[in-house]
Amino acid sequence: MSNQIYIGVDLGGTNIKVGLCDEQGNLLKTLEGPTSPELGAESVLERIAQYVRQIVEESEFSWDQVAGIGAGLAGFMDIPEGFVKFSPNLQWHNVPAKKTLETLLGKTVKIDNDANVAALGEAWAGAGAGEKNVVCYTLGTGVGGGIIIDGKIYQGSAGMAGELGHMAIVPDIEAIQCGCGQMGCLETVSSATGIVRMAKEAVERGEKTSLALHEKIEAKHVFDAAKSGDEVSLRIVNRAAYYLGRSMAALAVVINPKRFIIGGGVSRAGEILFQPIRETFKKYTPEAAAEGVEIVAATLGNDAGVVGAAGLNLR
Repeated sequence: MSNQIYIGVDLGGTNIKVGLCDEQGNLLKTLEGPTSPELGAESVLERIAQYVRQIVEESEFSWDQVAGIGAGLAGFMDIPEGFVKFSPNLQWHNVPAKKTLETLLGKTVKIDNDANVAALGEAWAGAGAGEKNVVCYTLGTGVGGGIIIDGKIYQGSAGMAGELGHMAIVPDIEAIQCGCGQMGCLETVSSATGIVRMAKEAVERGEKTSLALHEKIEAKHVFDAAKSGDEVSLRIVNRAAYYLGRSMAALAVVINPKRFIIGGGVSRAGEILFQPIRETFKKYTPEAAAEGVEIVAATLGNDAGVVGAAGLNLR
C-alpha cells in the first residue's frame, strides 16, 4: 500500500463528490453531500473542506498521508491565480477558491475546470490509460471537453482550450445561436439539449415519427426510436454524430491525438452514435492523421471528475 493518497473534489450545482485515490489513480473511497449553493461561496467551500476531512477520517489513512488535493469546478477559471471568475451554476463571481481551500485545509490545493478534470481522469485511469495524447468529449446538457497533451491538461493562453462544444462547425445556412452567443456551435446539435431541440422541431413540423407520442421528449427517446428504425430519429442522431466526427477530423490535423474519448449521458446511446461518428471521422481525416486513432466510450462514468481532480497533483 502506498504511503500517500490524493483527494479529488468534483463540485456540482447540486452535489459535492469527494474521492480518495492512490498514486495509480485507483479510486479507493468516495463521499457525497449537498452543495447548497444558495448559502454562498464561503459556505460551499467550507462544506468542501468538511467533506475532505471526513473522507480521510472515515478511511484507513491519516491526514499526514494526504499528498495533495484537487478540485474540479464548473465555470470560467483563472487557474494560475486560483480564482473562479464566473460560475453560472453556482452564481460565483471572482471567488478565490484555491486560496480559501488551502487556508481551510492546510494543504496544497489545485483547481481546474470540471471538464478538463474529467478528461484527465479518463486519460489517467480510464479509457485513455496508457496514452499520453487524448481528447475527451462530454456529451450532456451541453458539450464539454478536455485536451490532454503529453499526459497533462492543455489549458491554452487564457484557460479556454478544450471548449469543444463551442467549435463553430455548423454551416451558416443551418446554424442557430448557441448559449455562448455565437452561431453554429457543436453544442447546438450534438448535446442532449440540441438533440431534443431537433426532435421537438420535427414533431412541430408534423413529421411522421414515434417521437410525437412523448409528452416530454428526452434524448434517450430519440436514440431508442432510432434503434427501432424511426427515420426522423435516425436523421437527428446521424446529424449529431456527423458534426462530432467533423470536429474530431479538424482536431486530428491540429493535435493528432491517439484516442478520442466520449463520455456523458448521451454517450450511453452506444454504437448507433459511435458508428456514424467513426465513419465521418474516417471520411474527413487525412489517412496519416487518422491512422491508429481510436474513438471510444469513457469508462469512469461519474467518477471521472474526482479521479481527475486527484490527478491534478500527479500529472
